[in-house]
Amino acid sequence: MNHLSAREREIIALVATGASNKEIAYQLALSSKTVTNVLTRVFAKTQTRSRTELAVRWVRSAPMATG
Repeated sequence: MNHLSAREREIIALVATGASNKEIAYQLALSSKTVTNVLTRVFAKTQTRSRTELAVRWVRSAPMATG
């Protein structure tokens, strides 16, 4: 997911928490339409078809925490 912009990764991270487009828009001071447009581009770039698939890929790509 390194080929995505910082904003795209920020939005994916919020999708992975279960946030709706409206909630994401509010948190990032964007319009809902902008969030929808960004997610459309992200789905194409990542070849995903759903928010769930995108969230799973996001979680799997996160570095493993060691402790």
